[in-house]
Formats: sequence, structure tokens, C-alpha cells
Amino acid sequence: MSARPLLAAVTCGLSGLLVLAGCGRSPQTTFYTLTPLVTEVSAPGAAGPSITIARVTLPELIDRPQLVVPDAGARVAILESQRWAEPLKSAIPRLLAENISRLTGLERVSAYPQYAASSADYRLFVDIQRFEPAGSTVVLDALWEIRSAKGTPPLTGRSKTIEAVNPADYEAVVAGYSRAIATLSKEIVQSLRHLQTKE
Repeated sequence: MSARPLLAAVTCGLSGLLVLAGCGRSPQTTFYTLTPLVTEVSAPGAAGPSITIARVTLPELIDRPQLVVPDAGARVAILESQRWAEPLKSAIPRLLAENISRLTGLERVSAYPQYAASSADYRLFVDIQRFEPAGSTVVLDALWEIRSAKGTPPLTGRSKTIEAVNPADYEAVVAGYSRAIATLSKEIVQSLRHLQTKE
């Protein structure tokens, strides 16, 4: 083979490799975080009771770095390029603690399990049943229990919140999750105040 056809073949081969390399690049990853949306901030008062988010459990399907959304039929899509900035099992307790602190004005609201000893005045346990998009909404369905160190019977409840979102806008979906957790926080605080009146 002469030099000219050989050079043309090498050039074509290199061009093809460059095209394949361009096609093989991964899409840019976007990271999301849950944010506090509780606006009714209570003024900090005197030293009040301590509250610990003792445990938050999640379905294994959503306890992963990627956002999970419904697909056709019984299928779901795990979005590799749309991810949580921190694990949900850390983010949700942190957000609950911040919202509850803002609503009550209490400073001793902790989201760290190592402080979930019996020394806390109140311990909160949350079992999230659903945390997922459904059509043009997101759904948060959670069972919860508040235990008092005073030995009074625990107070249990169930909260189901549905927030309208644009399912094609993942930032809007995450904002809907944050609003749902804010609503859950308000319902827990209302129940906590009811429990305190009985003690």
C-alpha cells in the first residue's frame, strides 16, 4: 500500500475513534439536597426539653444515591445522572430536626443517633412507607412515634402528604419532597405539644 492511501486510512480510523470517544462520555451529574421550608420560626425561648430524631427508616428501593422515578407499568427508573448530595438516611433526620427546632424554638433538637439515649426528653421514630413521585405529585407516607422519658404512653401517628410537582423537572420534584417533610414536621410538632399537655 502506498503512503497516501495508508495515511487516509489512518486519518479515517483516528476520526472514528474520536467520534466514539465523544459518544462515550457520561452525561453531567446533577446533585440535589433537601432544604428546610418551614417559615413559621419560633423565637428561641428558655432551655426547653431535648428532642432526638432517634431513627428514620426508608424503603430499600429509595435508599440509594440516585433519584428513583416510576417507569412504564411496574418498572422504575434509577437515574444515574440525578443524585442526592447526601444519603437520604442522613438528610431526612437532619431536615426533620431543623424544621422541628424552627417550629418550636428549641435549640436541643438533634438528628444524631448517638444521642438517642434515654436521657433525651423526647425521642422520635419515623418509618417512611412511601417517598416517591406519583404522576404529577410526590407522596410522603410515614408512620411515626414520639416516646417520652417521663414514661407516659408513646404517641403514634401516620402522616400522608401529597405535593403537586412538574415530574419532568427534577429540581421541582426535590422541592416537593422538602415541602412534604415540612408538613410532616408540623404534624409531629402539633402532636408533641398535645403530648406535653398530658404530662
